[in-house]
Amino acid sequence: MKIAIITGASSGLGRAFVRRLGRDTALDAIWAIARNEANLHALAALSAVPVRALPMDLTDADATARLTALLAAEKPVVDVLICAAGFGKIAKTAELLLAEQTNMIDLNCRAAVAVTAACLPYVRKGSRILEICSTAAFQPMPRLGVYAASKAFLQSYTKTLHHELLCSGVHVTAVCPYWIKDTGFIPRAQGDDRHSYGRFFLASRADTIARWALVDSRLNLWVSTPGPVCAIHRLIAKFVPHFIMVPLMELLRHVI
Repeated sequence: MKIAIITGASSGLGRAFVRRLGRDTALDAIWAIARNEANLHALAALSAVPVRALPMDLTDADATARLTALLAAEKPVVDVLICAAGFGKIAKTAELLLAEQTNMIDLNCRAAVAVTAACLPYVRKGSRILEICSTAAFQPMPRLGVYAASKAFLQSYTKTLHHELLCSGVHVTAVCPYWIKDTGFIPRAQGDDRHSYGRFFLASRADTIARWALVDSRLNLWVSTPGPVCAIHRLIAKFVPHFIMVPLMELLRHVI
């Protein structure tokens, strides 16, 4: 049995990946993981491939144990793994609750690593792993400090995994999009912050990011920058020191 596993699948970018991979007739099933069980069951209408709803809260350590047990029992080939579950909060670090900070680290870092580790015994030559990072991974970000740090960790982890699996024929890609406007991420991240980022200028759409990222994963790029803004940001961040980039972003966030 050849399957795709998608976390954060019930909405936003994860849902867009379900729609895209739902056209892949080489797959026998898509295992969709998220907390919202009703939204997971609704995914069946978007996909020609059978969707198996796995309602789990990945911040609960028992969730990964359940996934590991399920994989061990059914022994599928994990053809595609997409870790799209994530959480962000826009505010000064001192203004965030401790639980908000640790939850970001837990979901964005620990859960992604745990799910990937559970799936690695079941990937084969030609399998693809996509870890959804962010353009925030390229530098420290004012009012997104913990989120950016968590995505920097995930990008570094993914690059190492890409190198380690290169000779096995498994493709591993860190996907680093800019703002995505047709998901719930922006309003949830903003909350009541009245000093947030501005107009989210040139924000992308989830389906565009999913399509672009899947192409980049087939090319086995270790970093996918699915759009002009994140591509430019990545290039600039390679050459401009962080002590310049951080205050520059503080100025730019009012217009982007």
